[in-house]
Amino acid sequence: MRYRLFGTAAFIALAAQQLPAQEIAAADTADAGFDEIVVTAQKRSEKISNVPITITAFTGSRLRELGVSQFDQLAAFIPGLNIQEQSPNNPGFVIRGVTSDSGSSQGSPAVTVYLNGVDVSRSRGSYFDLYDLERIEAVKGPQATLFGTAAAIGAVSIITNKPTKDAGAELRVAYGNFNQMRADGFINSGGDVLTARLAFAVKLRDGVVPNIAGRPGSQTPNGPEIDDLNGQGQYGARLSLRYEKDDLLVDLVGTYDGQRAPGTAFKSGTYAPTGGTTSPFTYAEVAGSPLSEQVLGGSQPELVRNVYDVNLTARYSMTDSLSVTQILGYRRFDSNEVFDADGTQAWFLEFAEDARGEQFSSETRLNYDSDTVRAFAGFNFFHETGSQTVPFSTEEGTYLQCAARLVPGLPCINAAGVVTAAQATRILTGGRATVIPYSSVFSNSATTNTYSAFADVTWIPVPSLELTVGARLLIEDRTSGFFARVPNSVITGAPLIPGQVDTKGQTFKAQGDFQAFLPRANLLWKATDWANLYLTYSRGRRSPVVQLGVRAGGLPNRTNVGAETLTNYEGGVKFFAGNVSGSVGAFYIKYQDFQVSLVRPGLPNLTVSAGSATNKGVEAEVSARVGNNLSLFANGAYIDARVDKNPAYPTFSGDRFRLQSEWQAAAGGTLTVPINDRIELVATPTVTYRSGVFFELPNNPVTSQGPVTLVNLRAGVQDPGGKWQVLGFASNLLDNEYVLDAGNTGGGFAIPTFIRGLPRLFGVEGVVRF
Repeated sequence: MRYRLFGTAAFIALAAQQLPAQEIAAADTADAGFDEIVVTAQKRSEKISNVPITITAFTGSRLRELGVSQFDQLAAFIPGLNIQEQSPNNPGFVIRGVTSDSGSSQGSPAVTVYLNGVDVSRSRGSYFDLYDLERIEAVKGPQATLFGTAAAIGAVSIITNKPTKDAGAELRVAYGNFNQMRADGFINSGGDVLTARLAFAVKLRDGVVPNIAGRPGSQTPNGPEIDDLNGQGQYGARLSLRYEKDDLLVDLVGTYDGQRAPGTAFKSGTYAPTGGTTSPFTYAEVAGSPLSEQVLGGSQPELVRNVYDVNLTARYSMTDSLSVTQILGYRRFDSNEVFDADGTQAWFLEFAEDARGEQFSSETRLNYDSDTVRAFAGFNFFHETGSQTVPFSTEEGTYLQCAARLVPGLPCINAAGVVTAAQATRILTGGRATVIPYSSVFSNSATTNTYSAFADVTWIPVPSLELTVGARLLIEDRTSGFFARVPNSVITGAPLIPGQVDTKGQTFKAQGDFQAFLPRANLLWKATDWANLYLTYSRGRRSPVVQLGVRAGGLPNRTNVGAETLTNYEGGVKFFAGNVSGSVGAFYIKYQDFQVSLVRPGLPNLTVSAGSATNKGVEAEVSARVGNNLSLFANGAYIDARVDKNPAYPTFSGDRFRLQSEWQAAAGGTLTVPINDRIELVATPTVTYRSGVFFELPNNPVTSQGPVTLVNLRAGVQDPGGKWQVLGFASNLLDNEYVLDAGNTGGGFAIPTFIRGLPRLFGVEGVVRF
């Protein structure tokens, strides 16, 4: 079927921001050699060189120019950021080695994802398409004062384009290999007081991993056919309204984001498909469950997901220096992902995940700005309810033979690809049965209410020095729930999956109250006309977990996991001289009760403490303009993030953080060559590099990936005035093979699975603007 598309290309030149930021940029850089970035990460508009924290920013136009329209593409060009898109239902946002990707509703994210000023960090609801954007900011280091308690290690903030007073429109279409099809654009209706903007995006692509199940040459040559894997079916629409009169500005934004996509390519590294190999870069034979629709909620491996988001932001300027801002947000998501966890043709480990969530947030903030004092203070309320339901389907004899080898000499899958384990039911029952379907289900849930107050003050005693202090005080009320239906096996008389226990029709509940005080302090010294130095101290916290399950006898099993706390120190220099700008920063982070999520076979992930951990590194970026037709960039990071060696925690002692490369780098540029007054050539080549990475804790070389280098290119012709473009694009131009993830649910059953990275994707794209 279809899946994602296009080519990566991106640029770490620097960006601007929402309307007030753009106005400041125009005023402050009229005589500069380049357009210095203006950001609003500290809840006010300021040049990026004046922000005493580590931050990278992009305008939406820069992202579009370079072809970035998905989170994983963005992350390739931001030092210290990694975003793993196993699927839109299971993204992993990683900043400096700390990951937010657990599907359990009882855990807490460590990386905040913000959409139009509202926290949308819950893993299964955090992914959305990147189109018609005003800017993106990636802020590293604990930012509880600015972005709330979920920003334990950093935040990714996305601001969408708002309506403008001038009417306009844009349409972009693309087609490429694997039947890539993309269309996106917007229509903007202007006005003096009320304006509107409607934007949309559709991305379709066939699967990049062929699936022979149900086709000639497979174990089921007469069907049913199962779609190819790792495809894309993405749909998005957004309506934005803006009211602006006198000193009042109101933005109302409603967004829908959805997926109807083929399943994720979990390819077995143990058992080969019929006539194939265990390589993740060759075809699969993923047949799923014959009872998939009935038990798992989908007819085959697939993803069906819907996200609805409404955001209201009102800002009233009482005086030139004093304003009040109110932000209200509502978000609801539901997703059902059916997946073949064993990655084989056997009816063995067939699962689904039905994740649902609802969030409401309110923030009221007062801002004050003068020549010597800048400050903001406010309070926030955040309410969230969520659940994760995981049904399981298998055939009893197949499961018992593949998992426990009850029949001597009978393989799970033989060398010819035949599922010989399917004979086990007949053998184990003495011929009384040949097929015994089995299913179970568990569900975890959580309700969280968070109340917080925050304040931040910057004092400017002299023009060259700024001192900032801030803090957030928060109170959390967390309630967890757990339910499990676990019938006994007909063959063994016990649950098939060891550790699964029935709750006897009950849903267990447990509650906890928690408090925290999270400060930050910053110093900015404008050392010269071209360089600013900064120092930062901040505290971060990943919330405690009221972890609830069930133990033998069908009794509640509550495990309290303490808060993960971290102390962050960083400093650096931001420079801007003529046509060159950039930054170099170093950081040192110390963790206590570092939280680790463990995969357990057929059970919810278990959050445990790995003891203390240390994270240190250097991040750098530079961009330059060479004449009027060439811009260049380069960036990189060295990050040494490890669990401390401690005999009290032997499982994780000395291990590297998962999903974090030690080295990361990117480079590239954009060249424009005028042909005549109406046509110019444009080309944007980029290259990205990441050193080896472990996909799990504890580290295991089997579930790891070595260094990966990717080359991308966008090139074509365009109107110098920006009215139209025709471009060719290619991502992973050299068609390098690499693994996106390894281990997964199959790894919990000692048969790890592997998800390949995208092969070379190429095509042509056309844009017209009105």
